[in-house]
Amino acid sequence: MQESAPEYAWFDDGRGRQVYRRVHQPNLNRSDLPCPMLITDTIDPVQSMADGKFYSSKQALRRTYRADGNPQGKEFIEVGNDQKPHEQKRGSYVRNPEKSRDVIEKAMAAVDRGEGMQA
Repeated sequence: MQESAPEYAWFDDGRGRQVYRRVHQPNLNRSDLPCPMLITDTIDPVQSMADGKFYSSKQALRRTYRADGNPQGKEFIEVGNDQKPHEQKRGSYVRNPEKSRDVIEKAMAAVDRGEGMQA
């Protein structure tokens, strides 16, 4: 789909002034429904690892993972939907090359003197 150049027109701002603004084109790929993104409870039949039965409801399946919902009486954990924790990037740490060099030289001198070595 090729995009056309944006169109502009004069609009009344409600206070007696005219303003020249871009005319927004409707997105034809969107649905007319007020809530197009719905998360339903139904799924394809899945076998529960807790009791071996097949379920087509997320709520019923998750109920079998609780201790009061399975014959073993154990609490199970659903895996696969967990997001990985965000790792902090190391880019914010600034190293001082002179300080690093001094620390390395001191450590090498200590090793040469025999400090910190186990017999």
